[in-house]
Amino acid sequence: MRTLYIDCSMGAAGDMLTAAALELLPEPGAFVEKLNSVGIPGVHYEAIPAVKCGISGTRVCVTVHGHQGETCGHAHGEHHHHSSMHDIGGIVGGLDIPEEVKRDVLAVYGLIAEAESRVHGQSVEQIHFHEVGALDAVADITAFCLAVRALRVERVVVSPVHVGSGTVRCAHGILPVPAPATAQLLLGCPIYGGEIEGELCTPTGAALLKHFADAFGPLPAMAPESIGYGMGVNNFPRANCVRLILGQTEETARAETALELSCNVDDMSAEAVAFAMDRLFAAGAREVYTVPAGMKKSRPGTLMRIICLPDQRERILHAIFRYTSTIGVRETETRRYVLERIGGRVHTPLGDVRYKRSSGYGVERLKYEYDDCARIAAERDMTLDEVRQLADRARRAEVHSV
Repeated sequence: MRTLYIDCSMGAAGDMLTAAALELLPEPGAFVEKLNSVGIPGVHYEAIPAVKCGISGTRVCVTVHGHQGETCGHAHGEHHHHSSMHDIGGIVGGLDIPEEVKRDVLAVYGLIAEAESRVHGQSVEQIHFHEVGALDAVADITAFCLAVRALRVERVVVSPVHVGSGTVRCAHGILPVPAPATAQLLLGCPIYGGEIEGELCTPTGAALLKHFADAFGPLPAMAPESIGYGMGVNNFPRANCVRLILGQTEETARAETALELSCNVDDMSAEAVAFAMDRLFAAGAREVYTVPAGMKKSRPGTLMRIICLPDQRERILHAIFRYTSTIGVRETETRRYVLERIGGRVHTPLGDVRYKRSSGYGVERLKYEYDDCARIAAERDMTLDEVRQLADRARRAEVHSV
């Protein structure tokens, strides 16, 4: 599987991620020319060589012209023009980039706006960005989203994120590191501080990681094909860079310890059993199924089996006793082998269709979500096969357009 590993041992910023991705592309110069032609107002990209702690890499300089001041990198002054999410949507909608990349850009910017809204206690519609800063972020986000698609990446793994320590000065004053918006964006992700004082992970970097990461963890077993170093502006005792490693990982199934909880019932109706199964799935069960069983006194009954992870045991047990008539549950520890699964969404002329792609042990499967296919089929008087064929054509078109 074509895998991109993002090493965030010195944090992440949009320009650094873009610079590292440039070094993985076969023609980085042509890619920069393409970036300068996509149509972001007043924005100019330049890739320049840079060295940090003896390591050679690339730095991307984004210059914003035509406003109150110009910027290169990410040091912004006081600006009085502001942009809303609606304004950002208008800018992105007019860019000369594939529709799939536009959706990526808006999704990433949406994560930033949502984080800012939570931090400041305002709705997403009320959030406004300094105009030059907004264009700078659009430039970084667009560049990295376009680069990831150009690299034909199938899976993205991100290391635990070094966020830095100390404080950072921003328009609202002096704030702790990670900055509140960055901390909000990285909820649920592995992060750590350290001896480096300063802001190592920016909100833009955090949002890009959150959007593209299929998993967080150490470098997986892989055969590297190319390595890119994206350099930051500041100097630290350690090389201030993001490292990207592109290569092939072996497609294998993931093994995990699971619990099989089972119980017998002979005094529940079919409707009650079906309702209990729905509630068990809602409680987090991985699998729930029933088997006809002969009970005491020759009564027909039902054997109910539930597969769950060990940390879900108490929640599942509570649901079993609440929604079934059983008075006892048996537990067996077992091993579960699961193909690697990646979710996605294809945009068809008749609506979005979600899918899951599973791979491992030399096999690969793609399955469209039944509910989405059934909805479109019912609305348009089509068969399920016709909807799936429509989704297949749309997915192939999206891949070839990037």
